[in-house]
This record gives sequence, C-alpha cells and structure tokens, in this order.
Amino acid sequence: MTSPVSPSKPTSAATGLTLSKRLKNLWNLTTLGYGLIGFWAIVGAIVTAVETPLFQSLELQTRSTFFKFRGPVTPPSEIVILKMDSDSFTEGAENSRIPKPIASLKNIEQWPWRRAAYAEAIEKLMAAGAKVVAVDVLFTTPSIYGPEDDQRLREVLQRYQGRVILAAQHVASATVAGLEQGIESPEALFPDIPLTLGLINFPLQADNKLHRLADRHQLELLRPLKLDQAISSFYTATLKASGVPFVPPQDRSIFFYGPENTFNSLSFWNILVPTNWKIYAPGFKDKIVLIGPTAKELQDFQTTPFDSMSGIAIHANALATLLENRAIADFPATPIQRGFLTFCLVIGTGIVLSRTSKRSVRGFLWAVGIALAWGVFSYGNFAYGRLFLPTAVPMMTILLGGVSYLTTGAIAGQLEQLRLRRTLERYVAAPIVHEILIKHSDDFQNLLKGRKIKAAIMFCDIRAFTTLSYQLDPEDLVEQLNAYFNAMVEPILETGGTLDKFIGDAVMAEFGSPISQGPQVDAMNAIHAALGMRKALHELRKQWRQEGKVLFFNGIGLNYGELIAGDIGSYRRREFAVIGDAVNVASRVEGMTKNFWTDILITESLFDLVQDQVDVNYVGEHSLKGREEKVKLYVLMGLKGEDRTLYQQVCSDLRKYLGATDGKPNK
Repeated sequence: MTSPVSPSKPTSAATGLTLSKRLKNLWNLTTLGYGLIGFWAIVGAIVTAVETPLFQSLELQTRSTFFKFRGPVTPPSEIVILKMDSDSFTEGAENSRIPKPIASLKNIEQWPWRRAAYAEAIEKLMAAGAKVVAVDVLFTTPSIYGPEDDQRLREVLQRYQGRVILAAQHVASATVAGLEQGIESPEALFPDIPLTLGLINFPLQADNKLHRLADRHQLELLRPLKLDQAISSFYTATLKASGVPFVPPQDRSIFFYGPENTFNSLSFWNILVPTNWKIYAPGFKDKIVLIGPTAKELQDFQTTPFDSMSGIAIHANALATLLENRAIADFPATPIQRGFLTFCLVIGTGIVLSRTSKRSVRGFLWAVGIALAWGVFSYGNFAYGRLFLPTAVPMMTILLGGVSYLTTGAIAGQLEQLRLRRTLERYVAAPIVHEILIKHSDDFQNLLKGRKIKAAIMFCDIRAFTTLSYQLDPEDLVEQLNAYFNAMVEPILETGGTLDKFIGDAVMAEFGSPISQGPQVDAMNAIHAALGMRKALHELRKQWRQEGKVLFFNGIGLNYGELIAGDIGSYRRREFAVIGDAVNVASRVEGMTKNFWTDILITESLFDLVQDQVDVNYVGEHSLKGREEKVKLYVLMGLKGEDRTLYQQVCSDLRKYLGATDGKPNK
C-alpha cells in the first residue's frame, strides 16, 4: 500500500474549497434568515415610532377587534339617554291622525320638532330630580313655528341655567379668501341668557372611526379662533354641570361600553304622554340625561369600534369613560418608546429562534406562538389594565420574521440535504442515503457526533501493487486503477456498505455505520460484498487478459467489533470516519491473506454471526502486529451450498500470480 493514487475520493484542495464554499453558502443563508428578522425589527420600529397611516390603521383595527371580543360592559346607571328615535317620529305622526290627539305630542308631529317639545322635556326631567340635561341638537336659527316657540325654550333655559347643556359645533368651509372657521351655537338665538355650551365635534382616526376623547382635538380647533371663553366638549361640560368629581380628560381613547342601545334609554315621546311619564319619572332622579337623535332618518351616526353608533350614544360612552375613569391610554407613552418596544419584541423573537430550534418549520411555529402570545398579552392589558400596547405591527413583523426564518431555513435545508446526498452517495448505498436523509434527517447531526457503535469492517488491498506501479505508465496505471475501484465499490454499495476511504490502492468500508441493520445483517452484508468483489475482480481479469493488460489480485480482511464513529478532521477538512481496535484488526487480517494463498479472511467475531450461512476453512489462531491477543481466522470459501469453482479458480490464479512475482506469498 505505497501508491499515493486515490482516484475516487475527493481529496484535492479544489474539492475542499468546494465543500467550504457550500458550507459558507449555508452559513450565509442562516445569517440571512437572522438578518431578515433584524430587518423586520427595524421596519416595525420605524412604522411604529413614526406612526404612519398604515400603523395607525392596523392598530386601530386591532383595538376595534379587542372591543368586540371583550363584548358589552355594564354602563354606569347614572346616565340615561332620551332617544329621539323612530318610535317618537311614528307616535308624533300618528297623533296628528287620531280623533282626539294628545296635546303635548303635537310638538313632535313633524320635523323639525317644536322648541316647546324640548322645553317640556327639560321641565319634566328637572322636576323628576335629574342632575343635568344635555341636548345634542343645534339651535342656531329661529324656530319655523314662530317667536313664541323660541320664547318657550328661552324661559326654560333661563330657569335652569347651568344645569342644561346645549350643543355647539366647530365648522370650516373653503372660501376664495381661504379656509373660514367658526362656531355654530345657540348664543345668537339666546343672546340674553348665559348658556352652557358643549362642542360635539369628534376626530376621525386613520381607520375612519371614532376612538379618542375629543377634548384635545377641540382645543386645537378653537385655538385659531381666539374665543373670549373656552368651550368644553359636550360630555365634559355635562359632567362638570352635574357636579360629579372626575379626572380631567387627557389625550386618551374612549372606553366603549358596547354597541348602540347599551345605555339605559327611553323614547322621547314617552316623556310627553302624561300616563307614560308617571311610570318613567322616578327613574330619572339624580340622573345625567342626554337628549339626542337616534333615528336613522336624521343621519347622526358615526363609525366606532362597535360599528355604526348615534352621536348621543358616543357622547354617553365618552361621558361614562370620564365618570368611571376608564379612559384607555397608549402604552408606552411616546411613539419612540412604542417603536423601541416593537424592535425589542422582534429581536427577542430572533434570539429565541436561534436558541430553541435549528429546524425552520419548528422555528416558524415558535414565531407564530410568540406572535399569538403577544396578542393575548396585549388583549389582557387592554381589557383589564386599559392600556393599549402596539399589537398588530409587532405581531405582523414577528410573523414576517418567522416566514423569513422558514424560507431561508427551508432553502438552507434543501441545499444541505443536496450536499449530504451528493456526498453520501459517493460512499454509501442509495437505500442508506435515503434512510439517513428521510428517516433520520432530524438526527443526522447526532450521527456525526462521536459515538460508539458495532459494525463489520472491511479492508481490501491489491497484491504486489508496488511492483505494478513500476511496471505501468502512470496514465495506464490510473486508468486501470479506476476500473478496478469501480468494480470493487459497486458490491460494497449494493450490499448497504459505507465506503469509508481509499488509502492508496486499498479500500476501507464499514457495514452498520452510520446506520445499522442489526449485527447479523451487517455481518452478512459484509460477506456478500466480499464475495461480490471476488467475482467482480475475476470477471475484470478475464477482460484484461483479452486486452493484454496486467492482472490485479487483491486480499480482503473482514472483522466485526466496536468502533468509535464520528465527524473527524480539521477545521478546513472533516470527514465521517471510524477508528478503534476493530479497524486495526481488519487491516492486519487483510495483510495476512497472502500467508494463506487466499483472497478473503474473516475473524472469529464476524464468523460467529454468520457461521450458519457460510463455508469457511479454519486456519488457526494468529498473532497480529501490535496486538498481544491472538485472533482466530477463517478463509471464506463461499456461501453454504454454493459451488466452490470460483473460489478454487481464484486461489489457483493467485498462487500462479504470486509464484510468478517472487516465488513467495508476499506483497
């Protein structure tokens, strides 16, 4: 075994660089996966910190989802809505058609209602003990029913001044001179009465829904007008007039208690009918009463987290929010802090993925789990802590990070599997490659780690190769060696063996590594491989005789025992290999074949596993170089019951060949 020729196994620097490049590509893909997670973390942080319309819309939609998932909450009993609803319009219209109409209902027989209807309602509510009455109707022009109608309302407002809140509205219109802004209010209609006004404007958010308390928005609207006296929001003015202590409104969101009709309410017409009023009057004692339109015909509706809601119901929710101090705050407080939170969440997910799973699918599931966990955590803070954390954008960026991890991991996995397949198919039979890649793909890294196994080891060496290397031209030698190696490798792979390496003109193989099929099967696979190699070389010699080429003979040593298998080598080059005493014994036994003028020797440890299936010739116990303990050896003639003609022919040819070289059975 002195030739440096290794024609099949990739040992060149170029091959090492190719493998290094593949590994580098895989490393780059892994790095790209984590890099994309970092990219999504930065994108999410920027979108959150800058509060882009996309971010606001997504987060507000999430907030609406949280409201609906939470469902209705019992509102404070202090608030009652007197509804200007469809029933009231119907009762008013029907009153005009009956023989004996109810006098007070005449005030609501047609739209707009008479101011006297509101005056009567306010009087009755105050008499019933209501704390305050807020009317969400704009009285900006004289009544179409004449001055007496306005006078009726004026008298009531004067009598209960400070306890009746009337609606005012900020308006803006485009003119040739620019944007013209102003306030529509009842002050021009009732200039001689100190009125308590409340602005009914609410800001629409990025999702075209009402979410926030209006106080800060209204302050910004009024600032350019430079009014002599500030006007509070409709609900704040109402709460102030009631005398109930409350936390001053901030730039927070409304705590919506539920959809339309969540609050205690009564149709307006009932208050005008004496018999009905006697029933309902006690329920208004110490109440804050809001009067406003709820009929669809009046089109006073806005979209909220609970879908379409009347303006008066929105005011009721805002008022109740302040009354019970339930305003919802964004957390963290500033956009920059919220952006940093999003960044930390996504980066934290990347760290979790890097430490919990190397498999892309499992990593993606981890990302999905983290995103869902954050959604649940955010909902808990919303429902029980009245804090709204960035939710939609962090969840989306976490999921996008997971998708990036899954995609790059899947590509890296495919490349790794392709690399392994191409590498393994050089040394391992196709069925074994399939089993490793399909059945043991998750544990392949464990297969590469150092571990103790039991396997059959084969060494095969060309007889008198040193002499042959001097007789043949290098080109002819390499060509003939390649043909020889091809003939020897096929039986090894066909029987499930693993081609370990070429060592000069020698071949080393294992049966049972990296995947064992059981001791008996592994041992018999080694026997079948050796017999197949005997037959293949015999057929090759026939061909070479006809071509006038030099003939090759070989020796094969088989042993079974314990090995240490693993990925062995340097940083620049590693390979799966086996080491141990059993390997050394197989190598020494191969060298002893020349002493018995035969081509295949097996040890006792292997023979014990296959003795019922093979014909052998026991040649005694022998000492091996570097080993004190003797080993029992057997010449393998063939399988039980098979013809021995091939064995006898090979032995005869080998004797003639060795005798022709130097007369002694040596190399």
